[in-house]
Amino acid sequence: MTVFARRARASAGRMHPELSLVSYTLLGHLEESGGCRATDLAAHYALDKSTVSRQVAALERAGLVERRLAPGDHRVQVLDLTDSGRRVLARVTESRRAAFRERLADWPEEDLMRFAACLRRYNAWPGTVDG
Repeated sequence: MTVFARRARASAGRMHPELSLVSYTLLGHLEESGGCRATDLAAHYALDKSTVSRQVAALERAGLVERRLAPGDHRVQVLDLTDSGRRVLARVTESRRAAFRERLADWPEEDLMRFAACLRRYNAWPGTVDG
């Protein structure tokens, strides 16, 4: 697991050196959710609000995220991807998929199915953020 996490961080750094793996994760969540408040990101990933604030500030400086007023409540600011943020996220996603395809290309179907089942089981654990 340590090697897996180390490789994920290194891969994120190669894609966009000034952003962390956490930043990429936040970009993905913003895309999936269609935008949300910073406090929602903190709650979803069980992160401290100050951690999310620093990550969001880096994403804003990079031009990947912008703030807008919530449609139903103009007192609330919602974070959303910019066009540049969508392009970076798409590029990183495709690059990661290509890396996975390359790494798993020689695996027999039975091993792939077993690996997928183990990942589903691991991710379904109640303590997992997205599980």
